[in-house]
Amino acid sequence: MDQVVVIGAGMAGVSCARVLRAAGLPVRLLDRAGRPGGRMASAEHAGRMVDIGASYFTVSDDRFAEVVGDWRRRGLARPWTDTFDVFSDGALSRHSTGPLRWAAGTGLRTLVQDLADTAGLSVERLAVQAVDSVPGTGLMVAGEPAAAVVLAMPDAQARAVLSPALARERAGLYARFEPVLALSAGWPERAWQPLDGMFVHGDQRLSWIADDGSRRGDGAPVLVAHSTPSWAAEQLDRPDAAGPDTADRLGAADRLGAADRLDAAAGELLRALRQVLRIDSEPSWTSLHRWSYAKPAAGRPVGFQLWPSMVAACGDGWAQRPRVEAAFLSGLSLGTALAARLR
Repeated sequence: MDQVVVIGAGMAGVSCARVLRAAGLPVRLLDRAGRPGGRMASAEHAGRMVDIGASYFTVSDDRFAEVVGDWRRRGLARPWTDTFDVFSDGALSRHSTGPLRWAAGTGLRTLVQDLADTAGLSVERLAVQAVDSVPGTGLMVAGEPAAAVVLAMPDAQARAVLSPALARERAGLYARFEPVLALSAGWPERAWQPLDGMFVHGDQRLSWIADDGSRRGDGAPVLVAHSTPSWAAEQLDRPDAAGPDTADRLGAADRLGAADRLDAAAGELLRALRQVLRIDSEPSWTSLHRWSYAKPAAGRPVGFQLWPSMVAACGDGWAQRPRVEAAFLSGLSLGTALAARLR
């Protein structure tokens, strides 16, 4: 049997690939980064990993709870908090209590890595340029036939790799994803009042602050600030922020100008962060990460999509409430449906 190709090694893609592997089906897991994680990303700064993508996850479904319980027993996941601060109208206004939020002491990306490792899955580094449907042959990915293709990525990215021959599938990938700029910043010591996380209302630039030292449990003086989607969109409209392919086509002078503009955006986000938390001192280091497709603008009432062509899609965009758990369940459900179809 031809292999099933899963494109995207985030939570949904790895969850789907695990089910297919457990069913005895040959699976090829591809990701342009060459490692699991996706938007549950971590990056190393000053010798320490910092969560720069998803901030936390919650648990409500028994199937995900079983996985999280195993992570907790093995020291990979940890309960974090059920209460965040809320900053509104220029002042700390109240606390917001909700479901228990979970984090990972070694970074959220390591949880996706663990799902891949325990299933014996390896990730092949490949930026897929096209998925095609060839008459008499079937689906083709990177020159090789596929029994099925799973698109575990935001709709715009998935749509971009489908050939015109897969017009029906392209038309079904219509969801809009919002951008976010994520600023990480580290100080020599804590210069703010204790907090876990803070929702920021009324600021055109800043929407969320996470204390990464609190989240990770090591007390490191590191903050991660997320921009508002609208402000991020303004920055991403610039040529420098359109993505790595565009940046590669820019001339040397344009690249220098792009770097200056990104530095300016990071500076604006840092000023907003310091103002909200009343931090007088400058950080020792900062880093800005661009998420062009950070989160779905709205949910959908289906958990995945499987077309007659055997092209399929999964992820947090295929859920009524997009979140980490939804991505896991979407991949799980699609993997189960695909395994049944292929058997």
